[in-house]
Amino acid sequence: MFVGKKITISVIKADIGGWPGHSRVHPKLMEKAREILGKAKEEGKLIDFYVAHAGDDLQLIMTHTKGTDSPEIHGLAWETFKAATEVAKELGLYGAGQDLLKDAFSGNVRGLGPGVAEMEITLRKSEPVVTFHMDKTEPGAFNLPIFRMFADPFNTAGLVIDPHMHMGFRFEVWDILKHKRVVLNSPEELYDLLALIGAKGRYVIKRVYPKEGHKISKDEPVAVVSTEKLYEIAGEYVGKDDPVAIVRAQSGLPALGEVLEPFAFPHLVSGWMRGSHNGPLLPVPMNYANPTRFDGPPRVVALGWQISPKGELIGPVDLFDDPAFDYTRQKALEITDYIRRHGPFEPHRLPLEDMEYTTLPGVLKKLEDRFEKIE
Repeated sequence: MFVGKKITISVIKADIGGWPGHSRVHPKLMEKAREILGKAKEEGKLIDFYVAHAGDDLQLIMTHTKGTDSPEIHGLAWETFKAATEVAKELGLYGAGQDLLKDAFSGNVRGLGPGVAEMEITLRKSEPVVTFHMDKTEPGAFNLPIFRMFADPFNTAGLVIDPHMHMGFRFEVWDILKHKRVVLNSPEELYDLLALIGAKGRYVIKRVYPKEGHKISKDEPVAVVSTEKLYEIAGEYVGKDDPVAIVRAQSGLPALGEVLEPFAFPHLVSGWMRGSHNGPLLPVPMNYANPTRFDGPPRVVALGWQISPKGELIGPVDLFDDPAFDYTRQKALEITDYIRRHGPFEPHRLPLEDMEYTTLPGVLKKLEDRFEKIE
């Protein structure tokens, strides 16, 4: 039994081959992943696991007692992605192994291509958790939803009426270009927080923590987001970042409905076709997590879990498989129609400074000798 003890939840994902194009994960890749993780569970490396997909990203959800950044767990994920890549190559899938940007494993998968969201927590008597899986977008796509969950009283009524939440939360924000971080308190530094995270291409929410006095330790995260930027690792565009997140709920934290409510607004995110366009974030059930139109629109899946006293993953519940989100989906499709008609023009296409690592520099290089000075 792990109630009152430390347990780690890890979500590690990678695009190691699309079927067809960048649409979805082939069932044989998921089968190979289940085979390898199943053996690891039998050997006691894992408490439990679940293999999912979001678009063309293979998603590994695991519970264990190894802590975050564990070489053993990250090595297991790397081994799983490498083995699934071989299956992808046999099937001739598109972009086989594209997120595996290095040849050798070096202790953990950070900087190697896969996206990682992990948290080591003290297991509560009842531990509801939501894992979010996005496709065709970037880590900053989580900024608005995570902010609304933990800092917006118009979204999360508990910030006003629950004495356990009334003190607010602390946000760890990363500057992903200068590789620095800052921790800001909400509500005291709310405007400073918004000044940063509104620039979602550079400043991203990495973790959310309680404050001193909360029944959860102030050093224990209650939300965490993957922040890997593929272009920074590879030095060129190799695919969308497709972030993941883990959010704890209830008992002094946002209720499940408050965790999901931000996604009722299909806000604009960067990514979509070739990572070069803005589009609405579409909350979908698993069976719709297969981007098609213009390789999009960007998708988000929410899987709900209870972590049992034994550390088992009880679930998943496909949380966006609910007609309550039908209006949001319809609105997102209307936005899709509107913004798609801009074609190659901004604001559908990203501004130039955000296109530096896409395929556009190749076009500019081709034309550079033809530019003439204006007198």
